[in-house]
Amino acid sequence: MVDRLTHIVTRTGDDGTTGLADGSRVSKTSARIAAIGSVDELNSLLGLLLCEPLPERVRTDLLPTQHELFELGGALAYPEHGVFPPAAVARLDALAVGYNAALPPLKEFILPGGTRPAALAHVARATTRRAERDVAALAQQELIATSLLPYLNRLSDWLFVLARTINREAGHAETGWVRGCAISD
Repeated sequence: MVDRLTHIVTRTGDDGTTGLADGSRVSKTSARIAAIGSVDELNSLLGLLLCEPLPERVRTDLLPTQHELFELGGALAYPEHGVFPPAAVARLDALAVGYNAALPPLKEFILPGGTRPAALAHVARATTRRAERDVAALAQQELIATSLLPYLNRLSDWLFVLARTINREAGHAETGWVRGCAISD
């Protein structure tokens, strides 16, 4: 692994293929690479969110999530042997329930936004949904670890609750969606 990480420029992908963790090569347009790329993008967004001023408990809960996403990407990189711990799904379930318990019940849909960190959490939530769609598309073609889709589903739920939490702790009101608000006669 050390030698592999010292050679960042390998030129092996110049033909439109990329290497998987098992040594096989696939097209960069494959469903597997799309899923891996979406998960990588999501992890990068969480890294950006972590650059913002956040409540310490949010920071403490986001960092393990980044590690889990790295493991999820690794599971995707092993076509026939990828595993992912179901305990990670349970952790996100508990986080979503715990954070949501401190929030007022929703009476309407809310618009993404508020503070910059909350808006970034919403962007990460939307990116999670895309990653989930990409992993679902891959699952229709190939076998994947059974806990990958539930993990991404729970992560998008938690990121929604997290955005609400960040806004609430910053004292920023949520903006409710108003049907027909932007439609003029």
